[in-house]
Amino acid sequence: MSGGVDSSVAAALLKEDGYEVTGVFMRVWQPDFLTCSRTDDREEAMRAAAHLGIPFLTFDFEKEYKEKVVDYMIAEYTAGRTPNPDVMCNKHIKFRMFLDKAREMGADMIATGHYVRLGRESPKPKAQSPNKTQNPKSQTNSKFQLLKGIDVNKDQSYFLWTLTQEQLKYCLFPIGEYVKPKVREMARKYGLPNAERRDSQGVCFIGQFPMKEFLKNYIPEEKGGVLDTGGNIIGVHDGARLYTLGARHGFLVTKKTPNDPPHYVVAKSIANNTITVAPRDAEQCVTTRGTTQKTNLVKTGYIQETGLTEVNLISGEMPVAGKTYSVRFRYRQSLQEATITPSETYNISRFCFCSAETQNRGSSIRRPRFTRVESGQPTIYNIQFRAPQRAVTPGQSLVFYDGEECIGGGVIQ
Repeated sequence: MSGGVDSSVAAALLKEDGYEVTGVFMRVWQPDFLTCSRTDDREEAMRAAAHLGIPFLTFDFEKEYKEKVVDYMIAEYTAGRTPNPDVMCNKHIKFRMFLDKAREMGADMIATGHYVRLGRESPKPKAQSPNKTQNPKSQTNSKFQLLKGIDVNKDQSYFLWTLTQEQLKYCLFPIGEYVKPKVREMARKYGLPNAERRDSQGVCFIGQFPMKEFLKNYIPEEKGGVLDTGGNIIGVHDGARLYTLGARHGFLVTKKTPNDPPHYVVAKSIANNTITVAPRDAEQCVTTRGTTQKTNLVKTGYIQETGLTEVNLISGEMPVAGKTYSVRFRYRQSLQEATITPSETYNISRFCFCSAETQNRGSSIRRPRFTRVESGQPTIYNIQFRAPQRAVTPGQSLVFYDGEECIGGGVIQ
């Protein structure tokens, strides 16, 4: 129980269904230079648990959270990538450490306030209706499915692509069947003291504090040039590592008129400490060389193909070759069509401006490091989008869907 409405309603629903429920607050690391919100969060969770008449515990994961989530995030930004700390929190803390500790203490299941649903697929592949109260011991011949939440605006499957069959069989997601207004209505019906509490925003351990300002405490500020797509210096920034593709704030464009549209980061060079910016959907001439030279007018910052590593397939089954799946590489992004192909190499087809250091990477690139899934297959994948995509950001999660089912995901290279 985080102190929010969603996890409190999840606890209320489970108690109403006859479960013996214990509320657990997870204490995680927060930086010393920020006002700590976890005391208020814990008090709200305690009040909700007391109102429901259920036991309340606190699990301390500060050390593990700092190592597995925060240190990882800082290292990724230092390397020039943009990680997703919420995905890492779910992977290492909520569905590993919390699950393991709860099981060690005798719990049969854990439940969270995520907006997702749990489904089952029988040995003969046929999707079943979600069943949130199923005993895992009776499902040994079935595969679990992670399904999108009913509320399309709150669906959180994007953050849970790292889950496995072994974890899902001990999970319940009570509010995944409901839309947020209904959850809020149920909170009022149950008389929960936090029924009107606002939803949390931002990364869990820093809240609404700007990520760039947080990172400046760990990554030295290093002024550098802002470039246009022609390589001309048009402004200044605080350090290339602090910016992500698609960002439009935090840098200064000096050579700009009042009528110019906003500029977005379309490329960056850690080696040269530069970022390249352009107006959204700006077009540029790109010449391709082959048997004949051809010049095309393409949108700046768009690509149609990318590589993926650290792939997890929730069912353990490989994607069907040539099949079109739905994918997203940002939370709440509309789903995009793409094919997913296992490969130890991938070809970067960039329908965009590329810096000199990325132009040299235009052909097939071998990735020597990869992990394996249960089937023993390498988890390097080539993602081919049906349409060019903007701001496909290295380090972010790209998640696969087959209809309502989230089948897995990986980290963009």
